[in-house]
Amino acid sequence: MYELAPNIELLFTEAGDYHDRVRAAAAAGFSSVEMWGPTGVDAPAKPKDLPALKAALEETGTKLVAQLAEPRTQFMIPPRDHSEFYRKLDEGVAIAQDLGCPRIVVGSGTGFGGSKRQTQLDDLAEIYRKAVAQIEGSGITLALEAVNVRVDHPGSLLDRTAESAYVARQVDSPFFGILYDLYHSTVEGEDPATELANAGELVKYVQLADAPGRGEPGSGAIDWPAALGILRAAGYDGPIGLEYYPTQESAASVQLIQRLAAKA
Repeated sequence: MYELAPNIELLFTEAGDYHDRVRAAAAAGFSSVEMWGPTGVDAPAKPKDLPALKAALEETGTKLVAQLAEPRTQFMIPPRDHSEFYRKLDEGVAIAQDLGCPRIVVGSGTGFGGSKRQTQLDDLAEIYRKAVAQIEGSGITLALEAVNVRVDHPGSLLDRTAESAYVARQVDSPFFGILYDLYHSTVEGEDPATELANAGELVKYVQLADAPGRGEPGSGAIDWPAALGILRAAGYDGPIGLEYYPTQESAASVQLIQRLAAKA
């Protein structure tokens, strides 16, 4: 049985503010949630009332399993000043610790046309080696996400699972790995079984949405029993974030994946 974590930026918005979305998710049978940036410095994330959010998590016994790093830095674009990323990383870690969140999702930003791709990948690894050293002892894991450039994130440096795995191997830390997003991987035309066979031991978190459309499972063409079976065969048994744009009311949109995850 997989632990599912609705994204409270996109799901249970009918309930109102973020803390009420946690309560609505718990009422719908979920024990975990995920969110985007806690302070809302990057659109489309919005600022959270962190004390109210913490109270809702504690009241319902719900775990926050992932949050995003802030800001979503353009690492490779000149003048390549990363000081704000490192400053906010400490703040994000402190928030994650206060909320009981074990992982922070990080990205690559836009690729730079004036530098070789391999050079940029190696530079990104060095940036994250420094980040891991900075937060050493915090207990927080950083999960690097590759995103599709065909539909949602044109220009992103990291659009291939194999390249995010390459960076993770260069960082070489138990507190650094990859986020495997089944939606982004599918849109990029990757074969999930192949990608997970090559990078399975590095996967620290998984997210999903159906494709095409990025709606709830069942709204697109992905074979969900097969997809969950691939994750299980690859050895992944952690939480799965539901990061999709629902095409119907939230509680109805989760019913298929809840039923399938209970059997996976």
